[in-house]
Order: sequence, then structure tokens, then C-alpha cells
Amino acid sequence: MTKVVYGQLDSNQTNSNTTNSLNIQNIPLKKVHVGDIEIAYKMFGKGDPIILHNGAGEGMDAWGTALLNILSSNHTVIVFDSRGIGNTTAGTKPYSIKLLANDTAGLMDALKIQKANVLGYSLGSLIAQQFAITHPDRVSSIILIAGTCGGKVSIPKPPEFMRLQSEMVNISKHNLIVPQELLKSNANATLGPGWIKLHPESLDVPANLTAHQLAPNTSPETMNKQSDTAFAWMATNWNGACDDLAKIAKPTLAITGVDDNFIVPHTNSLIIASKVPGAWLVQIKDAAHAIVTQYPEKLGNVIESFLSTVK
Repeated sequence: MTKVVYGQLDSNQTNSNTTNSLNIQNIPLKKVHVGDIEIAYKMFGKGDPIILHNGAGEGMDAWGTALLNILSSNHTVIVFDSRGIGNTTAGTKPYSIKLLANDTAGLMDALKIQKANVLGYSLGSLIAQQFAITHPDRVSSIILIAGTCGGKVSIPKPPEFMRLQSEMVNISKHNLIVPQELLKSNANATLGPGWIKLHPESLDVPANLTAHQLAPNTSPETMNKQSDTAFAWMATNWNGACDDLAKIAKPTLAITGVDDNFIVPHTNSLIIASKVPGAWLVQIKDAAHAIVTQYPEKLGNVIESFLSTVK
């Protein structure tokens, strides 16, 4: 049976780190050699390890303090800059989701971590799935936020968003100023109507921003490589990853915002949950693709509830 929750939380749940708040900026950044790259990472907390995979173009500092506080209260948290992002070098190998998944395995080897809970957000959800499929013995559980397992049954982005994304990629390649109208369209798609209704000021986007200012930790070249890699994974993996996830039978949690209808349509999380036996499905109201920054405490509590059941 798939467990389905619509953003309902136990009102008695509390964050044990509320009075002992963690500031990730104060945690020393470390580097380790993995294959053809140097990976920058931070590790903190105590308990069974959980390794976090970012969305496209995001470095480790993109994870909010509120979410990290909750996760690190019962787990050792590993955040890192992916290949070519922030303080991690790009290396020389051609990008692929499998390469990025193998980078994770190399990082775990270097840190002497045999097994971990694996969390992926957006692009990171593809990497987390590939890692679980390629290295199943190293996975305790799988957490997919705003993810898709691809394949013929997956729900693609609508054509209007594909056009918007194509414009953004072209602007990124040449580091041009992003038109205000394009910024607002992107904000609408990222935040969703429910959030914007609650927070109308979120559409007050600054003028004259360049593509590099929107993603200061990521070069246009790396952003393009990540985008191409994600498209290639979904286009060539015709059968998708869901069947393979079902075969390895790891505890799986899929989380989505019900207003994520453009970037990774939320029905993809329903597909994951319907195909992976025993998977948890959590849908959060008034959240879209930016769910990680919109509702970090809610996400943290849901993830902790799920992880408490993982043996």
C-alpha cells in the first residue's frame, strides 16, 4: 500500500534543535579527491548518514538552515557541491547522471561511509535514483523531492515552459540581462499560484539581473551540461527508473508540491509511489517546485517521520 499524506503534520512534533540552531556557514568546508575531481563537502550532526543531492545549478549552501537543523538532530548530514558547482571542480569526463551518481559513491568511499539514506531534489532526484540502482547495497532509503523516474509513463513539462526554459538557457550561455517578464514567468512556475496568493510580494523580482547573478555558484557551461544531462537521462531511459527502484525494494519517500505543474509536474511523484511497493507519497498544498525553500520545516518533519521507520 502506498502511504499518501496531503501536507498534514502531527501538531505535537517539535524540532529538537530549535534551541541549538545550526548555522551551516560556520561549519568548515572540506575537500576530498574523487576520481578526476575535488569534491567540496560539509558533514555535521550525528546518527545514520543522509546524503543530500541538490537541484540544478545549486551548491550546498542552497539547503535551508531550518531543514538541516531537523535532519541533523538524528542523522549525520552530508551536503556537497556537485561536479562543476561552487567549490567542486568540473573534471574532464563527459557529464551523465551515472557519472554524477558514481561521484556520490566516490565521496562515500572517501568518507568511509558504507551505507546512507539518499535524498535528491529535482535534478538531484535523478542522481539519487541512479545511485540507488547502480549501488543498491549502499542505500538505506531513497527520498525524492520534486522528482520523476522518467520513462514513457512520465508526465513531461508543458510546451510553454519548455519554450521559457529554452530562452533561459540561451540567456545563460551569453550571460545576458534576464527580461523582467521572463523572471516573473519563471517565478510563477517555480512558486505556484497558491504560494503567490499567500505571498504576493514574491513576484517583486529585481530588474537588470544577469543570468550569472541568478546562479552565482554555477558557470553557464556547467548549467548547460546539467540541463543536457537531465534531458538525456529522461530521453534515453525509455523504461524509466521506477521498475528498477521497485526491484531493489528500498524504503522510498516521494514528496511533491501540488502546484508543481511546469518544472517537474507533481503527478510524476504519484507515478513513483504507484510503482514502488510500500512507497510513501506526500503532497504539500500551496507548494510548487521551490518546495524545499517554501516549506523547509514541514519537509524536515515529514522526512524525519519517514526515516524513523527505516531499519
